[in-house]
Amino acid sequence: MAEVRRTAPVEARWLGGYRAAVTTRQFTVQVDEPPSAGGTDAGPMPTEYLLISLSSCFALAIAHVARREGVEVGPFSVTAQGTYDGPCLSDVALSIRLEGPLPADMDALLTKARRVCYVSNTLARQPSVTAHLID
Repeated sequence: MAEVRRTAPVEARWLGGYRAAVTTRQFTVQVDEPPSAGGTDAGPMPTEYLLISLSSCFALAIAHVARREGVEVGPFSVTAQGTYDGPCLSDVALSIRLEGPLPADMDALLTKARRVCYVSNTLARQPSVTAHLID
């Protein structure tokens, strides 16, 4: 039987209103909604953290694949933007901006990066999400 690998636990502690402090390993980040949604703007919204996770994971995947393939990519950025559809995002677009010269066969590099990006793979597979009360 294959070994089950799990992520480090991530705990969100409600701070009142629409704020939470989220801790994983030795890191703590603030989550909040903008004033227009009843928050105080003390941190990014949860959906923004989702997009932060996706864009950063994809950027690291590009760098990983490029290094493995011996391809020089120079400075680049990955921007993620979602479209709201009720209580969810109906689609998310990633835009990659290269500041240096375009490597040969960039499309193949992006395809390989997508295969190793945990966040885009997770979203594409639509994992089940369960919630249960701990005694």
